[in-house]
Amino acid sequence: MANEARPCPCDIGDRFDYGGRGQEVQVGHIKAYVCKPSASADKAVIVIHDIFGWQLPNTRYIADMLTTNGYTAICPDFFVGQEAWKPSNDWATFNDWVKTRDAGKIDKEVDVVLKYLKDQCGAKKIGVVGFCWGGAAVQHLMLKNPHFKTGVSVYGVISRFEDKHSLLHPTFFIFGEKDDIIPLEQVTSLEQKLKQYCKVDYEVKIYPGQTHGFVHRKREDINPQDKPYIEEGRKDMINWLNKYL
Repeated sequence: MANEARPCPCDIGDRFDYGGRGQEVQVGHIKAYVCKPSASADKAVIVIHDIFGWQLPNTRYIADMLTTNGYTAICPDFFVGQEAWKPSNDWATFNDWVKTRDAGKIDKEVDVVLKYLKDQCGAKKIGVVGFCWGGAAVQHLMLKNPHFKTGVSVYGVISRFEDKHSLLHPTFFIFGEKDDIIPLEQVTSLEQKLKQYCKVDYEVKIYPGQTHGFVHRKREDINPQDKPYIEEGRKDMINWLNKYL
């Protein structure tokens, strides 16, 4: 991790003042934010939140962006009612906090959401996108769950899945060059292992000068030097989904 005083350098970033175009629904035992396109669609994307939880406006903004591109998008509460991390929390407690929110133990929730998307939304092709904690969750699902067509892991913490590289589905990995939590040597090692073991399409892309959280937490209009990379990351994510869904 980055350092002991601040084990995860996620900060709330430039939190969007954004209300969302979708609605909150109950899906089995969890709550979720759902946004549906105006025309009926048979493709859907599960959006997996970061440590700041399912109600972060920035993550809902990404879900709505996916809907604008023709997908039903759903952002469930994968913390299942447990509190999301708050910027005011003491970072010294982070490791204990995250132990009770394991990105590799979301299968029960994913099954419930997949059933909802198929039964209630008519989804036949389903992908998944996740950020930070959610990016690690995407890696887990791409290794294990046969029901997805593809996934995009956006600055997902690699160290959680260092020894597993036999992906089941095409996976796109987005990293920032100056990410304090994911050193470039980890990214290089991931690429080498994927090259060695992976039998499906994958891509690992590093965005110059970008820090952790750049795709979904930075606000384009106040980071002019980062705007091209934020836009590129979002376009790349959507293009990948379009290709495999």
